[in-house]
Amino acid sequence: MDYRKKTVVASVAGLTLEGMDIMFISFAMSMIIAEFQIDMAAGGLISSITNLGMLAGGVIFGILADKFGRVRIFTYTILLFAVGTALTGLAQNIEQVYLFRFIAGLGAGGEYGIGMALVAEAWPKNKQGRASSYVSVGAQYGVILAALLSAMILPSWGWRGLFFVGLAPVIFAFIVRKKLDESPEWLASQKKKQLIKKQGKLKQLFATPKIALTTFALAIMATVQIAGYNGLMIWLPSMLQQSQGLSVSSSALWTISTAAGMIAGMLTFGQFMDRFGMKRSYGIFLAASAVAVFLYSFASGSTGLLIGGAIVGFFSNGMFAGYGALISKYYSVEIRSTATNTIFNFGRALGGLSPILVGYILQHANVTVAMTYLALLYCISFIAMISLQKGNGKKEEINTLPKAV
Repeated sequence: MDYRKKTVVASVAGLTLEGMDIMFISFAMSMIIAEFQIDMAAGGLISSITNLGMLAGGVIFGILADKFGRVRIFTYTILLFAVGTALTGLAQNIEQVYLFRFIAGLGAGGEYGIGMALVAEAWPKNKQGRASSYVSVGAQYGVILAALLSAMILPSWGWRGLFFVGLAPVIFAFIVRKKLDESPEWLASQKKKQLIKKQGKLKQLFATPKIALTTFALAIMATVQIAGYNGLMIWLPSMLQQSQGLSVSSSALWTISTAAGMIAGMLTFGQFMDRFGMKRSYGIFLAASAVAVFLYSFASGSTGLLIGGAIVGFFSNGMFAGYGALISKYYSVEIRSTATNTIFNFGRALGGLSPILVGYILQHANVTVAMTYLALLYCISFIAMISLQKGNGKKEEINTLPKAV
């Protein structure tokens, strides 16, 4: 296996575990709420705190990865993620759940940007969109795996068993990553002292008004992406169990159908981005997401829910495939891991508040209001996307930092 494929395989493994872990919370939510006697908003806070941990871990480990190397720091994030996942199954009260999910978030937040930076540095620019989509699909593999494991484990072992099982593949990902060499592009940058001095500087994301605008726009897009995903995937399985009378197994089928639509959307979006460019691709998918999410609130019947879920997943989360390549295009190697982790995990932290708001809406309004809120988010992201500096065909990157001479 050549180096390019190794970066994809290793990054896919990490994102698969992350996606699985996030959906464990979704399927276990009703049991956690019942055991600790908390309301829906407090339940949504579990995911929000996890995302705050991702922001902190993204910034910390992104800076460390730019300074000390991608692969070495990645192994530390995997170990931290493993510890937080296992400890969640041992929590004795909701405060401990919050603490252990924050620890898991620290590791998960660091893992994402490092993996994406490795892939971006291994693949040529005209193939980064599809390479990023291959990695992003890993999160949906995790969703499907979580749905299958939840259907098998929850009835017999309860919610704690899910997090104990989640420990084994995390260790496997650590072993896989140990076999991966450091990024050649990062190694080359270490030989240039003028670049070393610039590494890991968070303020470089706001070095000029132009760069600051780009950073803010990308952060808004990432926030909407996470808010939409969490709003859909965290609460809809539980909502379908209650409003449609679906069993855990049936709601798992809906989740698998939606995840399948997401996978197809990601693979399609990666090809779109390489062929048609960033603005056109995001414009089509954002507009379609707003329409699809709003119309899905009127779906009924098992067939309508399954097909509608797949369509919503295709457009709304298909765009997730492009963020690794998108952010990487705007920032050069000495700041790439920091930029990717900071921007996307900021989106995770802020967008991670969405489950609290959606939970509140579902408790005091109805599904149509909740889906209208999500549809409006995609309209906001569309505006942010337009504000990005216009590119030239496929070559849309801007040089935010000086290149070595």
